[in-house]
Amino acid sequence: MTQVRATVLPGHGVASGRLGDPRFPGGTIALQKPFFLERGLDLSPFHPGTLNLSLAPCRYRILRPKHTFRGVKWAATEPPEDFSFFDCRVVWRGQSYAGLVYYPHPETKPEHFQPPDVLEVLAPRLEGLSYGDVVELELDPAQIAVDC
Repeated sequence: MTQVRATVLPGHGVASGRLGDPRFPGGTIALQKPFFLERGLDLSPFHPGTLNLSLAPCRYRILRPKHTFRGVKWAATEPPEDFSFFDCRVVWRGQSYAGLVYYPHPETKPEHFQPPDVLEVLAPRLEGLSYGDVVELELDPAQIAVDC
């Protein structure tokens, strides 16, 4: 596994529903979960929101996703989107948590884009984790490359 330091940043608040966008009651992850489950990916072990982790000054490159789902029509108001998922682990306060990098393909995503150094990660709820905290992110180098 490749290890990289990552800083927790505020996101758009759409994945978790924190933004309160009426198009996405409960957040986009909660709305998308059943569509991924139908395709064989169970997101129930993870908090229904994303950790936005900045790898700066590093950047990532997509190599080979563990899962890719194309043309997922998960909301009546949104066009179908493509999504990929990658294995990862978040190490924080001496504990290691299994997670998934959640990657809505930018070419099919209508809004809420991320900078090139930020990965969105699905993980269990990490009590006490705050914006500005630094974690270690472990990534499978066959799935995602990190360039520093």
